[in-house]
Amino acid sequence: MQITGIELRRIAMPLVAPFRTSFGTETTRDVLLVRVVTPDAEGWGECVAMSEPLYSSEYVDGAADVMRRFLIPALPRTADPQAVGPALAPIRGHRMAKAALEAAVLDASLRITGESFGHYLGATRDRVPCGVSVGITGSVAELLDTVAAYVEEGYVRVKLKIGPGWDVTPVRAVRERFGEDLLLQVDANAAYTLADARHLARLDAFDLLLIEQPLADDDLVQHARLARTLRTPICLDESIESAAHAAAAITLGACSVVNVKPGRVGGYLEARRIHDLCRAHGVAVWCGGMLETGIGRAANVALAALPGFTLPGDTSASRRYFGTDVTPPFELSGGHLDVPAGAGLGVEPIPDVLNEVTTATEWIPF
Repeated sequence: MQITGIELRRIAMPLVAPFRTSFGTETTRDVLLVRVVTPDAEGWGECVAMSEPLYSSEYVDGAADVMRRFLIPALPRTADPQAVGPALAPIRGHRMAKAALEAAVLDASLRITGESFGHYLGATRDRVPCGVSVGITGSVAELLDTVAAYVEEGYVRVKLKIGPGWDVTPVRAVRERFGEDLLLQVDANAAYTLADARHLARLDAFDLLLIEQPLADDDLVQHARLARTLRTPICLDESIESAAHAAAAITLGACSVVNVKPGRVGGYLEARRIHDLCRAHGVAVWCGGMLETGIGRAANVALAALPGFTLPGDTSASRRYFGTDVTPPFELSGGHLDVPAGAGLGVEPIPDVLNEVTTATEWIPF
């Protein structure tokens, strides 16, 4: 399968509500889509980098630049998804950009063979349980109303974003309001230090599934120390950028749960390697989200159907973030999303919607 060209497409997706975390607030998702074209099929990938380098060092303008200048020229001319990673490996970092290219090549390849993304990755389920991520709100009362609406929709797990000054009080309020049956976890996005260990230990009282990324992303040793002082399981997110990072974290005892975000780790094939590693060591994994459109969501749902994903992920329905998605919307049914069964991603952009939200396109011939 020969690649004939690649399109980089920027789209602007307004969020249904501002999404606030410890590192910033988003109101519109600036998304870079990748379309790989061959004579027989085309494939789509979504780069999860944000507009500014706050969650990670990557950002949308940088991802587009590294693709056009370095990554796309390094791609093999035959669109073999297994060859993408090795071909791009000499270029340091830029995992989100690499992941988008690999996903687009994989989608095109699978559309030709007629195989679904889920089947290729090793999915064992045709639907996956869904959690929802709740950003920092203006008040506890607003938070309770927001959580109540998601519980009413049927989400089987709730994740609360926390940060210094917004942690114990809101978590206590949610637990008291919704009781012990609600699966509840928190995400700090690296907002604390080891000096906060005694304060974080106060969260042990609320029977949380986990506390996600409490400390700096580059410090596995201090996470291991913190893990020995908390009853609540520690989950690593930003710290895990590859299977090698996951292996180091497991060896050190820095976590007992891993949040697998394909964009953060360089692609869905590396995400599968992390899944396999964690499963072999009895470490739970779940699929995180980066406010993806239906293109990235389709791939995430397929990944979340692998057998080691034993915890509900952030694979929310489309309307959690977008009033109108660029693909047919993913809709919650009984707290679950269906895994697309069609060839490749099993979804395609709706041309009229895609054109309406497009802000720029660039065609790069091969």
